[in-house]
Amino acid sequence: MAHIVTLNTPSREDWLTQLADVVTDPDELLRLLNIDADEKLLAGRSAKKLFALRMPRSFIDRMEKGNPNDPLLRQVITSQDEFVVAPGFSTDPLEEQHSVVPGLLHKYHNRALLLVKGGCAVNCRYCFRRHFPYAENQGNKRNWQTALEYVAAHPELDEMIFSGGDPLMAKDHELDWLLTQLEAIPHIKRLRIHSRLPIVIPARITDALVERFSHSTLQILLVNHINHANEVDETFRQAMAKLRRVGVTLLNQSVLLRGVNDNAQTLANLS
Repeated sequence: MAHIVTLNTPSREDWLTQLADVVTDPDELLRLLNIDADEKLLAGRSAKKLFALRMPRSFIDRMEKGNPNDPLLRQVITSQDEFVVAPGFSTDPLEEQHSVVPGLLHKYHNRALLLVKGGCAVNCRYCFRRHFPYAENQGNKRNWQTALEYVAAHPELDEMIFSGGDPLMAKDHELDWLLTQLEAIPHIKRLRIHSRLPIVIPARITDALVERFSHSTLQILLVNHINHANEVDETFRQAMAKLRRVGVTLLNQSVLLRGVNDNAQTLANLS
């Protein structure tokens, strides 16, 4: 049986420290970026009642001070537009609020999606799961076990998707347990992990996690969620290089966002 390597290294502690060091008040965020006099941004502060603002300070450091149109800021800052309800709007656009067991979605024949954790390192304003009933689909070992029993009983499944929230909010020992359980199910061949955490806090890719991935019997794919080239820094590049060296397939899934990446040159820079 594969076991995760437990390393008491600064990098492991660092991601948890960064995760806890967050800004949750729009006024504070605007002050930090020297744009606390921008009337349009100030008008959107009350939208935090609809969906909480959460932003690690380490990610704020990548934003351009004095620029209210910074592409990273626009993804996370509260907006008065959030109070506008467009015709045909749905709080469940992907029809995901009916899981087969708590936390598990089986919409497609050969793959299932496990909502590993409900929380995220950053609350993106465009999140399509901001209304998801996470309280009824909590990411804990009891629900994970029930989901895995379902997966084991459905041999048509050959791919598991870890999602959330953000699945990498789970600690290394929790991911080790989940991997070990999946590796014991013969018909599961691939694990696809969708996460924004590596780009927000690159230190989340710990040496222990890389080591665990390196000897998994599953084909592992990490799908990063990156929307603008300004999000990418050297620490992220180094983290991805570690994963690439142990055979993890790296992909990206970006959201087309007005005023952030809705032009060909910006998308070319990201690619």
